[in-house]
Amino acid sequence: MVKMHENELEIDKCLVRSLLKSQCPQWADLSLSQVQSSGTDNALFRLGTEYVVRLPRIEWESGSIEIKINKEYMWLPKIAKYLNVPISFPVFKGNPSKDYPYSWLIVQWEEGHNPDFENQNEYKMLAKDLADFLNDFHKINLKNGPTSRRGIRLSENELNVETKKAISELNGEINIPLISALWEELSNIAYWNKEPVWIHGDFLPGNILIQDNRLKAVLDFTDIGIGDPACDLVIAWALFNPSSRRIFKENLEFIDDETWERGRGWALSIALIMLPYYKLSNPTLAVLARRMIANVLSDWHEHH
Repeated sequence: MVKMHENELEIDKCLVRSLLKSQCPQWADLSLSQVQSSGTDNALFRLGTEYVVRLPRIEWESGSIEIKINKEYMWLPKIAKYLNVPISFPVFKGNPSKDYPYSWLIVQWEEGHNPDFENQNEYKMLAKDLADFLNDFHKINLKNGPTSRRGIRLSENELNVETKKAISELNGEINIPLISALWEELSNIAYWNKEPVWIHGDFLPGNILIQDNRLKAVLDFTDIGIGDPACDLVIAWALFNPSSRRIFKENLEFIDDETWERGRGWALSIALIMLPYYKLSNPTLAVLARRMIANVLSDWHEHH
């Protein structure tokens, strides 16, 4: 398997089995099989029929894994009560060991598969399902939530620098003057002026499960927190054709036109940063990134 990151850990069934034996022996004899996923930060193993073991492969900043895992472990069971759709909430938190340096989680297994990009108009109902999910999510009333790393302004220095760096790395692959001008415009749209709301933070096809083109479950809440809900709108350009994108937008309760445009800004930024990084190591994410950039541009042209 191609490594996606420098210094990522090798994680195999043998390691997972030994962690289970030493920390939760009641589950150590359940069947164990690796789950193929386009996700990049975690190794996933199906445990029995009801659970998934999720082990971080890489830590981006010292101490960050512990903070994220504690956040999910603390907040997700509370958040699940507000939602009508199953979410992959944690049932067990594992500790680092001599063989493995990070905390890890066992989460609820959910049935379904990740959606491919829409071809015909097969996602009209799914567009409404996803809008309904976000409506419920964005009105969760739980105080003192942590700030999501994507609940911030698009013009925030680090994000702006990273996005512009990605644009320069894609010379010859994208229309740099056009994309630079669009990023300039979108990143300067007025910020969310209401109370911060709960957001998922990484609402992309790989974190959504569907069956029969309807929403079955939502996964991976690593970036959960409070902030501007614009970042959760990226799914509009990552999954839908123009007609379902319109249905999605029409069914969102709290999203004004400026927030929609900031959502477009998030879709552009995330895709631009993803593309040079995963171009060689993760074809699924590279295809998604190109698709998002194309959709952001065509959709923007149509409305301007």
